[in-house]
Amino acid sequence: MAKNRMKKNSIMNFVAVAVLTIIGIVLSVCSFEIPFTTSTYNGFANSIPLGFDLGGGIYAVYDCSLSTGSNTQDLDKAIDEMVERLPSVISEEYGEATITRQGSTSIRIEIPSTDDSGNFFELIGHPIYMALTNDDDAEARIVGTDIESATAVYQPTTDGTYGYGVNIQFTDEGADKFASLTAEAAESDNQQIYIFVGEIGGDDTQILTLTCEEEITGGSTFISFDTYEQAQEYALQIMSGTFDVSLDLLEQSVVSATLGPNALTFAIIGIAVGLVLIMLAMWIRYGDFGLLSAFALVIYLVLMLFFLQAIPFVQLTLLGLAGIILSIGMTVCGMVIIFEKFREEYRSGKKIPLSTKSAFKRAFWPIFDSNIVVFVIALMLSIIGTSAIQSFGIILLIGILLAMFTNLVVMRFFVKWYLPFNSVKAKKLHLPKQSRAHKELKESPVGGEANE
Repeated sequence: MAKNRMKKNSIMNFVAVAVLTIIGIVLSVCSFEIPFTTSTYNGFANSIPLGFDLGGGIYAVYDCSLSTGSNTQDLDKAIDEMVERLPSVISEEYGEATITRQGSTSIRIEIPSTDDSGNFFELIGHPIYMALTNDDDAEARIVGTDIESATAVYQPTTDGTYGYGVNIQFTDEGADKFASLTAEAAESDNQQIYIFVGEIGGDDTQILTLTCEEEITGGSTFISFDTYEQAQEYALQIMSGTFDVSLDLLEQSVVSATLGPNALTFAIIGIAVGLVLIMLAMWIRYGDFGLLSAFALVIYLVLMLFFLQAIPFVQLTLLGLAGIILSIGMTVCGMVIIFEKFREEYRSGKKIPLSTKSAFKRAFWPIFDSNIVVFVIALMLSIIGTSAIQSFGIILLIGILLAMFTNLVVMRFFVKWYLPFNSVKAKKLHLPKQSRAHKELKESPVGGEANE
């Protein structure tokens, strides 16, 4: 009765996991209209951002020169600082964009998987210089280089209502200047600070006022606009005006995938064929355990697709595909380690249930050590690498964590659920014969004496 109950529980567990896996596969590859809505579900696989080499996109090339009022005369240094800061400026709208230097005085911005950037490239090439003063005709006290960030937001306004606008966050030095400026304004007759959105004296400059009844020490201020789109445009242009570099648009074009339109299809076919061959080899070598490993690999792939589309900053490129293949290899290697330890334990004379228990125990540290080394390398690449290398590092991190989960958790449960169906038939697991010494010991009528 107990054995039948264990078989029943195992069947229920396998069926539950199989149903969830089928649902995961459907959610990964299928697209469909969401009932009772006007939205379309595109599937995990179709929602993964593609890099320039696999998905194509749009790019622009700018010529760089020192801006008016630049704090440096070193153009090379100013360009490097802008290339470092610009990704954070455009991350809200184009988080997958890459910015690289091209030649000595040019930069190239690539936005993958799109053929329309709207007026983004025009806006970034026409910065707005922002300045704050305590008089409408006084010299600027706070300028663009004192601004840390400008972000479009929807937040409460001074009259208690909510509205769209740009939240200006100052640098430490800018915050000190702003506190000093607001303190002076609070003590003046009109208690006004003048915010010039554009160059002071410019024809298109917008002049805003901020009433200060006391010193403001928060290091930020808020500028109201009518719509969120307008706030986004101004935020981008204000941030562009904080650089020591002016950008002149030289070239803009839409390009197809640099590896060819069918590169991703061929890569997927190659990975699928490789996985089928791996599963076949695992079945030939390990029998039923090989079939369990194939089931576990399917779960691994579903989870990989889910996390690739769910985690920000992931961009699937040719390097990313290499990271997926490497992590699949680490997963299969972990399975091989477990099954080979199991065969060794069985060959030494242990029964199948005890052999599996010992195998997982012996395989834990080899699997953990090998994966943790790759994990540390991937973590370093995702922190200090270029954008393409960082994406590869993040994908490899995801893959390594899933590899350890698949080997040390999923496979352990699968084997545990399998044993009630077969705990004695070595042929189904393609196991080797047990050692002759163990056989002789079992057949000896005085096994205790023989052991001595």
